[in-house]
Amino acid sequence: MRKGAVILTVAGLLGGLTTAAAANPKSPVQEGLDALVSQERFPAALAWVGRDGTGTSLVAGSARLDRRVPVPRDGRVRAGSNTKTFTAVVVLQLVAEGKVELDAPIERYLPGLVRGDGIDGNAITVRQLLQHTSGLPNYTEYIGVENFEDVQHKFFQPHDLLAAALAHPAKFAPGTRWEYSNTNYLLAGLLIEHVTGRPVQEQITRRVIAKAGLRDTYWPQPGDETIQGPHPHGYALANSTGTEVVDATEMDPSWGGAAGQLISTPSDLAQLSRALLGGKLLPPAQLAEMRKTVDAPLFPGWQYGLGLFRVPLSCGGAYWGHGGDIDGYETRGGATEDGRSVGLAVTALPGTFGDGEKAATAVLSTVDTAFCR
Repeated sequence: MRKGAVILTVAGLLGGLTTAAAANPKSPVQEGLDALVSQERFPAALAWVGRDGTGTSLVAGSARLDRRVPVPRDGRVRAGSNTKTFTAVVVLQLVAEGKVELDAPIERYLPGLVRGDGIDGNAITVRQLLQHTSGLPNYTEYIGVENFEDVQHKFFQPHDLLAAALAHPAKFAPGTRWEYSNTNYLLAGLLIEHVTGRPVQEQITRRVIAKAGLRDTYWPQPGDETIQGPHPHGYALANSTGTEVVDATEMDPSWGGAAGQLISTPSDLAQLSRALLGGKLLPPAQLAEMRKTVDAPLFPGWQYGLGLFRVPLSCGGAYWGHGGDIDGYETRGGATEDGRSVGLAVTALPGTFGDGEKAATAVLSTVDTAFCR
């Protein structure tokens, strides 16, 4: 399907919404979701908005592009890099248990593994991995994920992903700056497996998902390319040079691993942030370490702790969360210290159907509206 045809399909799906919108006043958040579909051309948008665990689910658009299908409220989506928060929590739990030291070199736990041009595991600490200050090259830049159809059904082993990264030189000396790299969390996952002697997905499930009471979050088993349970379809560009849009709902997420493999819902992602800030997942000392931030200049005022962004709000204060981008889905949201929480998902990456920067800003603006209004 060509990009132009998809845009016309979205426009057609929206036609039937106009009369109902005029008759029924909408909340600012619902208006924001509708605009993400009508103006930014995301096929669907889903949100959960609440306070102190009580909230509501909102949806807009269609769960399919080829026909009008209701979007499941609080449907499951690929959570992408939200997985990093789960991984960081497990590492910090191991710190609390005395099994890992934050400022110890990764060489202590994965001897001889982190080596390359300007790369030495003796000079990179566990904290630097979790905070993206290690200088390690990002493996996702070297495995062809920009051409979705080439990797949609390809299975990746963690050590092959690591080898792809370490074949390139360090970006900078450890601790001298911040730069997002999935390789950091690939190594954090291997650290968890080495220290516990168990698979990282088992540790995340037992230590985070179950402990936080997340009922719709799970780690896909090897070979499972589906999204189980109610979910909207996700869409992606077939490759980086064309305009063809394909259904990306089914894919092998193994290249995400401990950096981005989880499936979740808007409400579960909001609940994770509430549980974390509420002290249900980490002792106070480790939660304090997680919230020690450095500047993360992705957007003005953003900061990064250990697997956690601090994002300023237009109404004052900030929320803590992560967000994720993976073919077919983008997710954003988190929680504030006073109990507000938001989870939001759209069913394509910004830029799939139009101006990527404008669409990404619109998603963040809708999240801000959900927190502030």
